Amino acid sequence: MEHPQVPGLDIPVRTIYCIGRNYAQHAKEMGSPVPKIPLVFLKPLGTICYDNATISLPPQSNEIHYEAEIVVAISKTGKSISQQHALKYVAGYGAGIDFTARDIQRISKKQGRPWAVAKGFDDFAPISNFVPVDEIEDPQNIDIKLFQNGFVKQHGNSSEMTFPIANLISYLSQIYTLHKGDLIFTGTPEGVGQVASGDKLEVLLENGLQSLTVNIS
Repeated sequence: MEHPQVPGLDIPVRTIYCIGRNYAQHAKEMGSPVPKIPLVFLKPLGTICYDNATISLPPQSNEIHYEAEIVVAISKTGKSISQQHALKYVAGYGAGIDFTARDIQRISKKQGRPWAVAKGFDDFAPISNFVPVDEIEDPQNIDIKLFQNGFVKQHGNSSEMTFPIANLISYLSQIYTLHKGDLIFTGTPEGVGQVASGDKLEVLLENGLQSLTVNIS
């Protein structure tokens, strides 16, 4: 398999950072507290796939959930970035889905173990084409919707994030050196739910500014 690329920006994907429970209502629906600092986990490169992908449900799980997210692509290397300058490190914005094997995650959480398996199956991080940063007027006012078989299941706005995008970039860069092509999945609004074979999922950003469609088999 060729190294995955960030569609629309033509840069290789590097590390995939994901933020958990970054919308208070999603934390509530999961029965979890709202974090006091960003909750970070990683996905392997094999999770990346693209618009119109067909995703096969893994036999290890009986409960795969969708989680629609705004995804940030990093434009250049940075370390210990201030919140004031954080958005200067953004190359563009896209839509993504953080698929989760919820039954596996539930067991891992009960046992105090990492979520890596629940989040890391092949094709569990589809991404749309990315919109260059200069086409987004305000990254903290991006609408996101997920449709399952034509019905709206998730609808949120980046203004509802517990930790705004600049905060996430700054926080991550205090721990990790960020690089061009790193992706940040910024968290999902409430309304996550299970998928089944034959489903069609569509994620829309900003009234059609960018879209992502995947089929479940």
